[in-house]
Amino acid sequence: MNKNAAKALLLAILLPLTGYWMVKYFSKDAVHMPHRYFYDNVVTREVKGKLVSDTLWHQAENLHFTNQLGQRVSLQDLHGKIVVIDFFFTRCPSICPGMARAMKKLQQSFEMNPEIVQFVSLSVDPEYDSVPQLRAFADRMNANHDTWWFGTADKKEIYDFALNELKASIADTEVDTAFIHTENFFLLDSNRVVRGWYNGFDSVKQAQLAMDIPTLMLEKDKKSPSIFREFIPYLPVIFVGIGLTILLVTVLQKIKNKTNADAII
Repeated sequence: MNKNAAKALLLAILLPLTGYWMVKYFSKDAVHMPHRYFYDNVVTREVKGKLVSDTLWHQAENLHFTNQLGQRVSLQDLHGKIVVIDFFFTRCPSICPGMARAMKKLQQSFEMNPEIVQFVSLSVDPEYDSVPQLRAFADRMNANHDTWWFGTADKKEIYDFALNELKASIADTEVDTAFIHTENFFLLDSNRVVRGWYNGFDSVKQAQLAMDIPTLMLEKDKKSPSIFREFIPYLPVIFVGIGLTILLVTVLQKIKNKTNADAII
């Protein structure tokens, strides 16, 4: 084997290997979406002759409540926004003020993009937390009333929502189901699927929440995935094919050159 043929063979071997390692290296920095945690069912359907399992993730029911401005609102009114929810009460002497300060920092982080996320603090003491009480608490926190709602509703509805829809007692095993007092923020995607819970007093968790909010905005609908995503499993084959093509072209060119040289002689 002469020098040119050896180079071609080496290139054919190295190209797919290099491509593989490049994909592996850059994929480690790919965006990782927050997990989904609770599902209602797993269904099996046929796609192109093959049985495919599809998980039906639990979508929180729509909740109606009255906010600090006296407006009757619901989660459905948010039109595809990411939602961050916590539970509090205005006369709380312990964790609630700290949770509110953490929520305020999150709100400030998204002041320039108010269309991305809505913050919702739901009162677990609705008998006391009237609209004026909620408004006074919101004003003390200097909250933006448009993007941070403080809500009150029937106590049973709020507790059912917390325990059955957000699974608060699973996220926080120490929560008192008779009086919900948790340090967690709950993150819901635009379909009201729970994507995580984050301790309001853990700076690392809060930083993760701040990153997960815009990350969810990048999420694509499964029904219309990016065309490039479909090629990812075939990249190794594509790289090998490119390498073999280069080798074949080089060999054919070598044969052609030799044939021309023989003809001249």
